[in-house]
Amino acid sequence: MGAAGVVKFGNIRIGGLSGIYKHHDYKSGHFERPPYDHNTIISAFHVREYDVRKLIQVEEPIDIFLSHDWPVRITDHGNWEELVQKKPDFKQEIEEKKLGSKAAAQILEKLKPKYWFSAHLHCKFSALVQHGEEGLLTKFLALDKCLPGRDFLQIVEIESEPGPYEIQYDEEWLAITRKLNYVFPLTENGADYRGVDFEMEDCRQWVRNKLQERGSKPFEFVRTVPCYDPSQASDDGASAGPAGHYREDIPIDDVDDDDDE
Repeated sequence: MGAAGVVKFGNIRIGGLSGIYKHHDYKSGHFERPPYDHNTIISAFHVREYDVRKLIQVEEPIDIFLSHDWPVRITDHGNWEELVQKKPDFKQEIEEKKLGSKAAAQILEKLKPKYWFSAHLHCKFSALVQHGEEGLLTKFLALDKCLPGRDFLQIVEIESEPGPYEIQYDEEWLAITRKLNYVFPLTENGADYRGVDFEMEDCRQWVRNKLQERGSKPFEFVRTVPCYDPSQASDDGASAGPAGHYREDIPIDDVDDDDDE
């Protein structure tokens, strides 16, 4: 799903946001590229405003959302007292409303998915978020690390229509990706949205035509980057690998091709 994304599995719509929220990198672009040094190998995993902005454009219902971080203040909607008994170091951050990701909370408020699953804090925690007077509920669940004696597994049954249960491209998400592709930030400067028209219908029709031509299922996966070779690692710890920037969040041919617009 890349840094951010939405896919379909059967009729279930799944969204996701990768990475950890760090305010000092949030406004930056995706400037990191191989060979990574000590700093960029860390910052590459930090959430960026550009990807959050794309997710905020989603209007159609999301069934499941996945994130590494917990949304900030999600503890207000669960048994946080029991949580701090197990994790006393969380108490101050919870009281100061700082435990979790502001970006994830913004997405939760906008998308209101039926389910939200997170990781990161290495403990099990559940919450039930009621969204205003709309009657919509989000069931939140985080699980522990996958170690003996820890709560790392839970089975959740989610209603869906009969199959086929296959991963498919999401038309709305591809339209959003196409619309905002030309402001995709590849430097430390964030995206410039001045003059951006967020009307999606033109991109929606373009994507719809492409999907009708080639189908909605991903296919023909190919390796686009050479495998990591530890024997080529430098003495300073930088990761070996080819120089350059690689995109992983453009899942359809010619998404930035404007020839037919």
